[in-house]
Amino acid sequence: MKEKRCAVNQYNVDSFLSDLEKMHITLSREQTEQFLTYYELLVEWNSFMNLTSITEYQDVMKKHFVDSLSLHTIMDLHQPLSVIDVGTGAGFPGLALKIAFPELKVTLLDSLNKRVTFLNTVIEKLGLSGIKAVHGRAEDYVKQGNVREQFDLCVSRAVSNLATLSEYCMPYVKVGGKFIPYKSEKIHEEIAEAGKAITILGGQMTELIEFHLPDSDLYRCFPVIEKKKETPKKYPRKAGLPTKEPIK
Repeated sequence: MKEKRCAVNQYNVDSFLSDLEKMHITLSREQTEQFLTYYELLVEWNSFMNLTSITEYQDVMKKHFVDSLSLHTIMDLHQPLSVIDVGTGAGFPGLALKIAFPELKVTLLDSLNKRVTFLNTVIEKLGLSGIKAVHGRAEDYVKQGNVREQFDLCVSRAVSNLATLSEYCMPYVKVGGKFIPYKSEKIHEEIAEAGKAITILGGQMTELIEFHLPDSDLYRCFPVIEKKKETPKKYPRKAGLPTKEPIK
């Protein structure tokens, strides 16, 4: 039996596509279909497991999908960059980035196996290649295989202070690559407090980009941290320490 796919004309995608146009992103009909299928799977799975508190169609399109893709406003994503999304949750931003920019090679890392099962279901349903979802904690997965300092870009929408998040994420970034967390609040004080940690971990914050999502008052902030030298092998520290005792 052929599986039913959602149709673009079942949804009003005008606002979504208009928002993306303002960020210089153009989707094919197939990519638009993929986002709508992703939305439907998100709502379906959210009915029996906690993926997101945001479920209304227009809210998901703006606060999850447009937000995830806003990274394109500060860097060209139409290239085969290796990307890891640490603490990806329901796939934001990494899975959304992969749909819009198929050239990316994406690893989605999450500590909850049920979420990884959801992500693999979406990946399969959408027929995506060059992307994988991995079950693991950030401080453990970096020690497995050949992933330490192997990625051009690390992204994260995880809710942690910048010093803690940097310790989890910077070890994945190759020298010359970037770590760009998605922040949704004014973080100037947080950035100042994370300065020593970023330096110790081999990074340097080169830009702080602040803006609002198209046609909204939703604030977004991108601290751009470039990897200047290798991260000392002792980082990240064992589970819990980066959160309880951030580098100062």
